[in-house]
Amino acid sequence: MLQILQDSLTIWWGDWLDLRVRLPQVIASGLISPIIYIVAFGFGLGSTIDVKVPGGDYLSFILPGMIALSSMTISFGGTTFSVCGDRLYSKTFEELLIAPVHPLSLYLGKMLAGVTRGGITACALIVVSLVVSRNWYFLQPLFFLILLGNSMVFSGLGVIVGLQVRSLEAVGLYNNFLIVPMSFLGGTFFEPSQLPAILKPVVYFLPLTYASIGLRSVLAGGLPPWYSFVVIFGLSIGLGAIGAYQFSHQRE
Repeated sequence: MLQILQDSLTIWWGDWLDLRVRLPQVIASGLISPIIYIVAFGFGLGSTIDVKVPGGDYLSFILPGMIALSSMTISFGGTTFSVCGDRLYSKTFEELLIAPVHPLSLYLGKMLAGVTRGGITACALIVVSLVVSRNWYFLQPLFFLILLGNSMVFSGLGVIVGLQVRSLEAVGLYNNFLIVPMSFLGGTFFEPSQLPAILKPVVYFLPLTYASIGLRSVLAGGLPPWYSFVVIFGLSIGLGAIGAYQFSHQRE
């Protein structure tokens, strides 16, 4: 197990060397959409209508959802394009496959690189949220733990999708039919428990919902629901098994 972890960090380090030279661009691109949503929905829509949300005003309500959304999009998109680009364009993926390392190490290394991308962007958004809300619960360890799990889920999903797609156009399809709907239906802008019963199964099927609920609970000064941890980290383990299997059977 120790060897698997060491090999995973070696794979991660290779991606980090490439990521660190593009760090300002990654942070800037990851902050644009969440800040637009915060201004449009938090300061704009939230200040013009009388909304009743748990924990205070609408701006404070959507901030944890925006952080979860940011970590999701960057973790998934950055990982998918990285794996897909190595496979289809730079042609360096074959060297990775023939390396004498366990398939789980390959998956974990690529997944951790995605977690790094998503985590850096999310932390930058946390700084923005601290300035806007002055709520220091953003710095609670449980907040970062849920954020880590959320990034692991969508980075892992990005690795799996990146191993399957045959073109960058296919990546766009996954983004349009998976990530974009989840951005608006994953409990980011509304309280899932207040939805009509017919819609709840759809919303609670999405992993982003559990990240948004957990982060929002911490920000309100409470504890996250136990099922948020079960779903998020359970999915992470399941995706790890799928990713390791795909790497062991990948043929380029």
